[in-house]
Amino acid sequence: MGDIKGFLKFKRQETKYRPVCTRLKDYREVVLPRSDDEAREQASRCMDCGTSFCHWGCPIGNYIPEWNDLVYRRQWKRAFQLLDATNNFPEITGRLCPAICEYACVLGINDDPVAIRENELSIIEYGFDAGFIRAMPPKSRTGKKVAVIGSGPAGLTVAAQLNKAGHNVVVFERDRRPGGIMRYGIPDFKLEKWIIDRRLAILEKEGIEFVMGTNAGLDYKTSKLIKQFDVICLSGGSRIPRDLKIEGRDLKGIYFAMDYLVQSNRRQEKEKIPNDEIIDAKGKRVVVIGGGDTGADCVGTAHRQGASCVIQIEVMPKPATCRTDACTWPKYPLLLKTSTSHEEGGERQWSVLAKKFIGKDGCLEKLSCVRVEFVSDNKNACPVMRQIPGSEFEITADMAILAIGFLHPEKSLLTEELNVKFDERGNVKTDETYMTETKGVFSAGDMHRGQSLIVWAIAEGRAAAHSIDKYLMGTSNLPAI
Repeated sequence: MGDIKGFLKFKRQETKYRPVCTRLKDYREVVLPRSDDEAREQASRCMDCGTSFCHWGCPIGNYIPEWNDLVYRRQWKRAFQLLDATNNFPEITGRLCPAICEYACVLGINDDPVAIRENELSIIEYGFDAGFIRAMPPKSRTGKKVAVIGSGPAGLTVAAQLNKAGHNVVVFERDRRPGGIMRYGIPDFKLEKWIIDRRLAILEKEGIEFVMGTNAGLDYKTSKLIKQFDVICLSGGSRIPRDLKIEGRDLKGIYFAMDYLVQSNRRQEKEKIPNDEIIDAKGKRVVVIGGGDTGADCVGTAHRQGASCVIQIEVMPKPATCRTDACTWPKYPLLLKTSTSHEEGGERQWSVLAKKFIGKDGCLEKLSCVRVEFVSDNKNACPVMRQIPGSEFEITADMAILAIGFLHPEKSLLTEELNVKFDERGNVKTDETYMTETKGVFSAGDMHRGQSLIVWAIAEGRAAAHSIDKYLMGTSNLPAI
């Protein structure tokens, strides 16, 4: 490394954000970018470990010590080239990834880990500003045609990789604009949509065709897909939400988190929503059920819509603030996470089980809850949830948002007609090459893996693209990860 004592000289610089009083008035990105000098200083903290566990923690195998060293040496173009070699969308992961690489950072054993994610973001944004990133269409075409169903991170990765290999790629998306969950599921205050559009413009110039507002299998017949394309890759995500089937579930004012977030994003893009379908938290007492990232996104959105109060409840116990013996380095620990949305206000409660929705005249008024604990009768048994007697209480609420996860991908006419099989979890079943039991039909991302991280969707997209290229050509120069 350029400065072998960098980690001794400089402490980790935490992310800087726009003031709460300002950012609550709009949906613009809350993070303030680092200066190049700040990025260089933070990059110098990387120790160039003999065994770099950040590689082990990163699903796409980013060259983390190498591009940290290049940033320190101000060799930004070379740093970009190394980042681009493993990650198709670092401008996305640099904003949204939970940075599992940082929890595997060797420096994190006895100090704060290297700020890997923000260094990644600095590299890619420097690359865009400097003009390093431009359309590079393949020099020749193979004549093979690939249909990618779904334009989320996995689908776009498959498309980008196979286009590089010279195949003709057509991406089908049933929404009016591409991007999948990145466009419609992630609030603008975490990911402004011009960032997606900037990359899509490059992919289009490179020759990828996007067919929007088209539900493959219905609007574009399955028989036509089979006839016109050599390969079909299913990457439609995993969007069937987990429901909370308790008394009062049919009351008005109870919504799934993704319905709420998707509509909010559509409204930000100036789409017209019928008045009787609008989901708005303005002036309402909102309870968000579910303590994960999706729930936090709902909290931030409710704040911006002008909710009178927001409470987020989670059935699991409050996580630890630092590693415990149950999750030692370099594993990814389940630690207490306070997002920018939580910093903007509201209340969080843990070990709370929702028991019943209570309403009047068909509309939600209260949520009946009870406090729980997780106990184990012996050391080898998994803890069992137990309600605490006498701990019942109520939360006043005009609006409840269910953010308790997802079950599996949608089963559609397309999957039925392609004779696609599903595993015991309801995800698309494939072999080790990502091909389903139907020859020439592949699957990648959440549709195949189950609901997961964007970085895993990219990893699956790259691996599936390698297998598809090999299936079409007999061999492949595309990386397997």
